[in-house]
Amino acid sequence: MSGTRRPVGSAERRAARQTVTISFAGFNRAWAAWIGDRLERRGLRVVYLRWDAPPEVPLADLLRGLSLAEGRVLILVSDWYFKLGPRTHEEWNAALGEVVAPDPSRFAAVSVTTAPIPAAAAVLAPADLVNIGPDEAERRLVERLDLPFEPLPEAADGRRAPRFPSAMPEVWGNVPRRNTRFTGREPLLNDAYHLLHGSEPGAGVLALYGMSGVGKTQLAAEYVYRFSSEYDVVWWINAEKRVSYRRQLAELAPKLGLSTGAEYGERLRAVRDALRRGEPFSRWLLILDGADDPDQIWDLVPTGPGHVLITSRNPQWGEHNSQLMQVPVYARDESVAFIRRRAPRLSEPDADQLAEALEDLPLLLDQTAGWLNDSDLSVEDYIALLEGGIDQDVVKVSADFPVAFQTAWSILLNKLRETVPESVDLLRLCTFFAPGFVPVRLLKDMPHDDLPEQLTGLLEDPLLWNRAINQLRQYSVVRLESHESTGEPGSTSGESLYLHRMVHQIVRNDMPEQERREFIEVVRRALAAADPGRATDTRLWDTYAELVPHLKHADVLKSQDTKVQRLVLNCLRYMYFAGEYSSGVKLGERALRAWRTTLGEDHPRIWELTYHYANLLRSSGDYERTEALERQAADHLRRERGDRDLDYLRAVNGLGADLWGLGRYDEALEIYQWLYPTYRDLLGEEDSRTLNALNNLGFGHRLLGHYQQALEIDEKTLESRRRLLKARHPWALMSEISYAIGLRLLGRYTEAESIQAKNVRECRLVLGSDNPQTLRSEHNLALCRLRVGDRTAAGALLTRVLERYERKLGDRQAETLAAAVSQSCFAREHGDIDQARETSESIIARYEAQLIAGHPFIAGARANHALILRSVGERDHAHVLIEQALAEMSTAVGENHPYTLGCAINASALRNLVGDTEGAAELSRQTVTRATETLGRTHPLTLSARVAHAADLRGLRDVQQAEKVEQGALSDLESTLGKQHVHTISARSRNRPYWDFEPQAT
Repeated sequence: MSGTRRPVGSAERRAARQTVTISFAGFNRAWAAWIGDRLERRGLRVVYLRWDAPPEVPLADLLRGLSLAEGRVLILVSDWYFKLGPRTHEEWNAALGEVVAPDPSRFAAVSVTTAPIPAAAAVLAPADLVNIGPDEAERRLVERLDLPFEPLPEAADGRRAPRFPSAMPEVWGNVPRRNTRFTGREPLLNDAYHLLHGSEPGAGVLALYGMSGVGKTQLAAEYVYRFSSEYDVVWWINAEKRVSYRRQLAELAPKLGLSTGAEYGERLRAVRDALRRGEPFSRWLLILDGADDPDQIWDLVPTGPGHVLITSRNPQWGEHNSQLMQVPVYARDESVAFIRRRAPRLSEPDADQLAEALEDLPLLLDQTAGWLNDSDLSVEDYIALLEGGIDQDVVKVSADFPVAFQTAWSILLNKLRETVPESVDLLRLCTFFAPGFVPVRLLKDMPHDDLPEQLTGLLEDPLLWNRAINQLRQYSVVRLESHESTGEPGSTSGESLYLHRMVHQIVRNDMPEQERREFIEVVRRALAAADPGRATDTRLWDTYAELVPHLKHADVLKSQDTKVQRLVLNCLRYMYFAGEYSSGVKLGERALRAWRTTLGEDHPRIWELTYHYANLLRSSGDYERTEALERQAADHLRRERGDRDLDYLRAVNGLGADLWGLGRYDEALEIYQWLYPTYRDLLGEEDSRTLNALNNLGFGHRLLGHYQQALEIDEKTLESRRRLLKARHPWALMSEISYAIGLRLLGRYTEAESIQAKNVRECRLVLGSDNPQTLRSEHNLALCRLRVGDRTAAGALLTRVLERYERKLGDRQAETLAAAVSQSCFAREHGDIDQARETSESIIARYEAQLIAGHPFIAGARANHALILRSVGERDHAHVLIEQALAEMSTAVGENHPYTLGCAINASALRNLVGDTEGAAELSRQTVTRATETLGRTHPLTLSARVAHAADLRGLRDVQQAEKVEQGALSDLESTLGKQHVHTISARSRNRPYWDFEPQAT
């Protein structure tokens, strides 16, 4: 039986050779794709035939069936090809000798492995493609098929060829090591491929969902390795928490070659934009692993020409523009094949019996078969242990865990204790981190003084540490990952372990109490040691994003360690500045409840916690609750410490902001008029707390309509913050937004737009495109552009801002509602009136549900809605509503407040429209007088009142006076805004001006 090749002489055989059937194991799919592409480019027709070897069919029969395939059969020789079934080398030697040896020219082969293969495979005379470059590999392939070799030109159609399998994608990050024992799942892998590649551009999102332990992550990893040759970027992200997801997505920036600074937000924005545009790479694949809560991250899932593969226990991804694929437990034949590969000593009946007992759950099969292969225990005896339990309490685990899981794990832990007891210690330490990616490097990096004796050796002896990890890996208890450093301040590097949530829960519950107390304290100290200590530094947000998910599992709120408590406070501060309000409120509530019990009601740390918690609570819009909380704190601190105590002053500062949210602007201003000089006297003019009080004083003036005073204060605050902090510090950027808003409210639109455009760019760079402060900046930019007449840009930006506010903060948060108000007003004048009405009605309902009766925002929203009713012809209804809004606004903020003056401008128009011309003229006359006194003769609101009054005078047929008033207003409009400004042109055309209520969200 010769293994030599012989040429094919007949014309029929030459014609048949124009088709090549590639027979390959699914594991080697990337090789099949590359080889097929090279042959197709040479004019051959290629048929792909994935090799399967069901154990019930004789191997010789399978090979005879293969020989009937079209054209010449090209076998991709690999250890995987010969293992499927599984089959022994003896079986293969016999079958190859029986089927291939008599006519070896029917087959050709290439080898893509260095592993041992059956000796009889020599009859295939495989050409070796391993450890060579693509050009040489192609030459050997072509020669093995007896074809002339000529270098190929680039494809004329510009089609991208599959990458040579030995070459990695241009960008490759955080992908788990390939599971060389991966078994089955072929239909799922093929379906996933076709669903993603058959989707429309921008819609290539697929969620693999199923119960815990079913192998979703392993399936996703295998997809990556099989199809990676078709991607230029492959990036794996732990998506269990929003904060960690954002951090790992931002780390992609330098890998894509994006020119960004050190700021976290800049990197995140740049990555999302690059993926959306498909530049510099359009063939990208992101894997979002463990995304069990779609609401946390769905708004951050990239769109663009690439693909997103999600693993999750939650099928609700289907509600977020994702295709779904359920991952079931193994089919029995897959279970048997996997067990026999994992534990070769077990027979097929043994494997079937074990699969039945363990309910075909891949994770449990992997762990159990691994140690059974090293054990003398028979399958029958093991199953008896499962059915009879062991001599200890059986822990309770989640309802979606198989019944056998708890007992099987107890048996495995006993095995680990007998071999490497330190591996059990390490495993138990890991359970006080969150399940999933466990940053065990924090344990190695922490100070090792005063460690429990049994942990000292583990954490200080590298050999013992590696031995423990290797033992856990050997039994598939954990997966070892490495996390690459970005090189920026606060970035992390080193090893992490991946611990499945099922394993996490069973090990954590099955632990002696003494060890629980000792181990959890070690993890708390490790987390505290990793705290960078500067929560306002955006460059350190990556670190906080990594630490936050572990706080709950380390039960840090019960710790008496001041460093651990400081970590909690810093994390709350980070969550406030990063806009993670909802998660921050939950942590703050738990912390306040726990610390009041452990520290006492009057402990100094309680007041600091109250401050951070109140900031988050206020940002979520719960003003009444926040006001009660901070007033209680302020009253107590004043009684105990006096009114010069810094904790008292901090509580009063927050109380003023609560009063803003409640619409009690006069009270708030009185607070800041006292607070600013008090801070200045105690701490000096340029202390950050003094400047915060000055900033709040300026905002207090703005809320009361004192626009010029507010602008002067904002300018002073901005200059001081730029000098003391830096131009791109978040607080300096916030002051710049305030200053630009002040300019706009005073009618200095061009200046405001210029400053705000610059601020938007810097907020995006420093904070990220979805940070609330960035959205606030973009909202003001949209309003600036609207005022300078760029309606197209303003409308597009308003839409984007509102969408992102709703995703980030929800549709009831104060700033979201402010953006919705602007969008509704724009739609009324320049868009869809029905959409404007629907949005406006929703805004009123949300304000009424959230705010106290009589709040100025409710009156303002009603005033806006009256204009919509006017536009759709409901004049009488509009008139009643605007009169109600005018009365309510006057009561809420006074008759001279700009809000009230704006309502009056609208009310005079509606009076005119329903025939009350005298009432209209009298109201607009009063409005002009009050606006001139309050804002000045040339303020935009005053000018609108003057133009409106001219119209009302014409309604009274007082043409001469109307002309005089109109000309004076036009002259002032031209001198202040310019002859070509939209407001000037509109007034010249005698279009009656209206006022849009704009809520100043705190």
